[in-house]
Amino acid sequence: MNRRSLVAGTGGLLGAALAGHRPLRAQGNWPNRPVRLVVGWPPGGSVDTLARILQPRWQQLLGQPLVVENKGGASGSIGAVEVARAAPDGNTWLLAYDTQATNETVMQLPFQTLRDLAPVSLVASGPLALVAHRDAPYRSFAEVVEAAKRAPDSISYASSGVGGLSHVAMTRLQQQGGFRLTHVPYRGAGPATQDAVAGHVPLFMTNIVPIAGHVRAGTLRPLGVTTAGESRFLPGTPSFAQQGFGGFEAPTWWALLAPARTPEPILARMHEVVTTVLREPEIRAKFEEQGAEVVASSPAECDRFLREEISKWGQVIRDNNIRADS
Repeated sequence: MNRRSLVAGTGGLLGAALAGHRPLRAQGNWPNRPVRLVVGWPPGGSVDTLARILQPRWQQLLGQPLVVENKGGASGSIGAVEVARAAPDGNTWLLAYDTQATNETVMQLPFQTLRDLAPVSLVASGPLALVAHRDAPYRSFAEVVEAAKRAPDSISYASSGVGGLSHVAMTRLQQQGGFRLTHVPYRGAGPATQDAVAGHVPLFMTNIVPIAGHVRAGTLRPLGVTTAGESRFLPGTPSFAQQGFGGFEAPTWWALLAPARTPEPILARMHEVVTTVLREPEIRAKFEEQGAEVVASSPAECDRFLREEISKWGQVIRDNNIRADS
């Protein structure tokens, strides 16, 4: 399921009337204490940024504080493990990133996403982009490919971590185009962005959220996006598919998950709350400013999407022997 079908499939949700300012409560007394939203990444990355855009209105509708907790490490899996092991009482939730799907194959995890976490909603989707520092010699992706073919492994690119979609998608591009780059993984997009902006690494494959301001300032130059065609978030930047990599598509995404066995009334109420917040024009505008498009899917659509992503990228990971220690 691609981003366009996700957005189209949730038109009913997005067209519903907005809720009022009263807290939306589930059956019983949930929530009756602060609610934890676990972000498996350090501050400064896309997951943290989107969580903090949502937080004020989200907690207002919940009627309880929503505490964003950064549990960074292991490409988001440390935070995911904590949520998978949490009591299914509606007090712990996970804002997951695209690595939630790739980690299933890259790592040996003490849990399984489809077994131990319950889908609530796809929150947003957007393109990944390959950017170059303004002082790097590359003015197009074709120049990167040409240079890499002349001198394999001589050009470095950063990503938010081993086995994330940025890494796996770039691996697929190299496989499809017959060139080789050197991967420099970071512990999240925040620190990777700092080094990319400083020029310590010439190329950076990432979602647009942490780099949008730097692209507008001219510090980072976009060379290609992973959507099927040009993205409205980076106008004038051709997709990789448009640059000779036919059929290539790898949009990034964010999703809300809960511990498995969380009671259905709580899941339903949280879905209502988060999609209500996502429908609000101010929130949508803030997401789009960051390069993320609101999705607000149903739990069933979220579940199908996760299954497809785990299967699709798992095959690429196995074919290229990508491991957490690689």
